[in-house]
Amino acid sequence: MINVRDALRRAAMWNADRIAIVSGSRRLTFREAWGRGVRLANAFLELGLVPGDRVAVLEDNSVEASDFFLATAVANLVRVPLYKRNAPEAHAHMIRQTGCRAVVVAHEYSDELDGVKAASAELRHVVVRGPDYEDWLKSHSSIDPNPTISDDDYYVIRHSGGTTGRSKGMAFSHRAWMETERDWTYRLPPIEAGDACTHVAPISHGSGYLFVPIWIMGGYNILEPKFDASRVLHLLSEHGGFFFAVPTMLSDIVALTDKERLSFDKLKAIAIAGAPIRPQTALSARALFGERLHQFYGQTEAVPATWMTPREWFGETIDSEPLQSVGRVMPFARLEIRDEENRPVEAGISGEVALQVSGQMELIWGEPEMTAERLVDGWVLTGDIGRLDENGYLYLVDRKDDLIISGGFNIWPAELEIAIASLAEVREVVVVSAPHPRWGETPVAIVVLHEGKQIPPDTIIQTCADRLGGYKKPSHVIFRSELLPRTAVGKIARKQIRETFWEGINTRVSGA
Repeated sequence: MINVRDALRRAAMWNADRIAIVSGSRRLTFREAWGRGVRLANAFLELGLVPGDRVAVLEDNSVEASDFFLATAVANLVRVPLYKRNAPEAHAHMIRQTGCRAVVVAHEYSDELDGVKAASAELRHVVVRGPDYEDWLKSHSSIDPNPTISDDDYYVIRHSGGTTGRSKGMAFSHRAWMETERDWTYRLPPIEAGDACTHVAPISHGSGYLFVPIWIMGGYNILEPKFDASRVLHLLSEHGGFFFAVPTMLSDIVALTDKERLSFDKLKAIAIAGAPIRPQTALSARALFGERLHQFYGQTEAVPATWMTPREWFGETIDSEPLQSVGRVMPFARLEIRDEENRPVEAGISGEVALQVSGQMELIWGEPEMTAERLVDGWVLTGDIGRLDENGYLYLVDRKDDLIISGGFNIWPAELEIAIASLAEVREVVVVSAPHPRWGETPVAIVVLHEGKQIPPDTIIQTCADRLGGYKKPSHVIFRSELLPRTAVGKIARKQIRETFWEGINTRVSGA
């Protein structure tokens, strides 16, 4: 199988004068974009980095983000994307855990990495993209360094959370990434030269799965630094092509009042994932965009595992409810529902979702024991609870752990609980999910204070935001005078508490 670098370089040669990157008013041809990537790759090598070194990045979508995406492939370095909504503590952990030797940060986020160099013994370089970036880039060689790349060399380390709240780095080889890209586009309409893809989610994360397929087929990637519903709608009308969206984006788009004046004849497909989607939102989006909505399911560790085309999603299937599902099992994937003894169960029975796809993670970086727990006999154990029907549709009904997915972002209750418990006034705390009309679900903190103590709810919320990042905070704080309920063995009865917020709702997975 061809590696990512060679696939990108070949497409740059074959489509040299086509437009490859669009960012605001800037337009780059394949020749120009590839040349910038080569120069940045040489800059990295001149710093003393060698193939296989890990390089972290904190940025928004931009021409410069394209530079980094291409440069790490050119130099055979391993991308380690950081989440811009995370707190500095989380950035430092990801850099330290993966042994990054360099980090690149956009100027506007440089304060978030103050002191990070001291937090990691292996980190040697912090490259801040400031006003002199263009001159600095031009000062480096435009000759392709062409290091040897094996299909089994690591290409990217994508982070996901864990039940302890500390992010885990999922490592993917060039081979695994190319197989993921093939599966990602297998059920989409064909990507052709000149097709567009609009990215408002970061290309460093979910939307980036479409960057490589669009590039290698001669299309152009539109890089938007943030999500603006009205602007996205106009971009999709003007450029068409492809778009990756989480459900909250669609919810905001269909709520616009000026959308009726636009045509979407050029639009080929919208791929939706990251969180469950409400049937009402899906139907409203279908009324706006037509038969162009696709839904899929997977995890950072293994994706995609299921997929639904518009005909499957909105059609009628005997003994199935596609509108309630997250797709049908992909042709090249294996998916089983397992019981507590890790044995497959029959259709219609709920259990843990186990996945096996050709492009799944190789390992959890630096965590051999956790790798062995999550990757069992070649199967990824997801922690999601679901059921399969006789037609191969998957329905998510609960989560084995306590992960909260709010607006497509993973929030781990343990992180919030640790932050809240650090406050002297707090005796005990539990954080659980509650339904939310926009984000699908949201964290709620139930707090018991020490006798005679008081603390404003805003202080608790702000403590979480300061320590963990803006999106990792409870939306509500509920105070109790009595201790939290316990299980028979003395643990806090988290599930019992959570169920009080979900009474009358027949699924523990809400959608936007």
